[in-house]
Amino acid sequence: MLFKNISLNMPIQRALKDAGYNEATPIQERSIKPLLEGHDLLGCAQTGTGKTAAFALPILEGLSKAPAVKGKRPIRSLILAPTRELAIQIAESFETYGKYLNLKTTVIFGGVSQNPQTSILSRGVDILVATPGRLLDLINQKYIKLSEVEFFVLDEADMMLDMGMIHDVRKIIAFLPKKRQTLFFSATMPKEIATLADSILDHPVKVEITPVASTVDTIRQSVYHVNKKNKISLLMDLLKKEDIDRVLVFSRTKHGADKIVKELLRNKFEAQAIHGNKSQNARQLALKNFKEKITKILVATDIAARGIDVEELSHVIIYDLPEVPETYVHRIGRTGRAGLGGAALSFCDTEEKHLLRDIEKLIRKAIPVVEEHAYPLVDMPVEPKTDTRSYASSKPSRNQQRGSSQQTDSRGSSRSGRNDSRRNSYSQKKKAV
Repeated sequence: MLFKNISLNMPIQRALKDAGYNEATPIQERSIKPLLEGHDLLGCAQTGTGKTAAFALPILEGLSKAPAVKGKRPIRSLILAPTRELAIQIAESFETYGKYLNLKTTVIFGGVSQNPQTSILSRGVDILVATPGRLLDLINQKYIKLSEVEFFVLDEADMMLDMGMIHDVRKIIAFLPKKRQTLFFSATMPKEIATLADSILDHPVKVEITPVASTVDTIRQSVYHVNKKNKISLLMDLLKKEDIDRVLVFSRTKHGADKIVKELLRNKFEAQAIHGNKSQNARQLALKNFKEKITKILVATDIAARGIDVEELSHVIIYDLPEVPETYVHRIGRTGRAGLGGAALSFCDTEEKHLLRDIEKLIRKAIPVVEEHAYPLVDMPVEPKTDTRSYASSKPSRNQQRGSSQQTDSRGSSRSGRNDSRRNSYSQKKKAV
């Protein structure tokens, strides 16, 4: 469906045309109409499906139809997001789509001084995009009131569960008016998330786009079996050989991401890391450089990557396989967006083979294995025992082991003796029984 055929006002249509939006994605096509009619919505959609526009456009339409009273600008729309990157991205989308409307949008998140944020809030905003922790903090400080919210969006709810934010989310919901339109989005629907959705939605329209277990067909997936110590060498080898425009490399830990970047820089590869330990300015600079192709290699952890939305990302490299198989789908979904092709290359060492099996079970297909590469996996042999004496004759009894430990441990030897007496006494009683 073309956007020009959707019932959105002319200022929004004009902004969409400026941004190059012509045809709605499936989630936009199925969500915008019921939202314009005032229904609550439960959306199950993974990243890259266009869900930000799916909820932003109807909210902008609704707010513009009933502008705030002159001189009074209360918060009328609240969008909760799990990470600062995603919150910033959502706020930028609202500003893009609503640039011809007399509506004010701001974003708040933790990790930075609250003073600039509270200063903007004091002047009044229509649309607030926030992370739960900072929002709850400013509510408790009386800087924010949510009593006039008309539209409430909970985005990436499953990620909030993973990050331990659901308790804060429930507290925030208690400050909202009961009469409101609620939009709930989650890439997966674990039991706790489904329960939360049931408790806050009123007869919602349900929209499910690209279930998490089905990966995007346009993405070329492959796996390289490699020893853990050779992963960095394999990564550099692929960076030299593959036709890579930009690549997002996933590390399991923040320390691991920094270590990868350090090795890449040492070998003359331009790379930057993005994760929770980086300052907000450093994270935004790294993301800006990546989007503008100043840096073509970005190493990220999963939490930080939730806010990364880069068009035409050619490659994703999964340096460490994720512990949760659904995370694999989120990771590779960073490429192959808007129907474009992309490649997802995964590394798998010996200790990660069970994680690979879990992923393949979830997506219901085997990921093609690249057999020919410079660093094939070599299973390390088990070291033989150096003691060649007969096992039966040489193995000490438990009491002998205890005695030995008593001789070598000068601290508390009398305590060990008392313990042995108790054990022997217990053993004799047990035999008698």
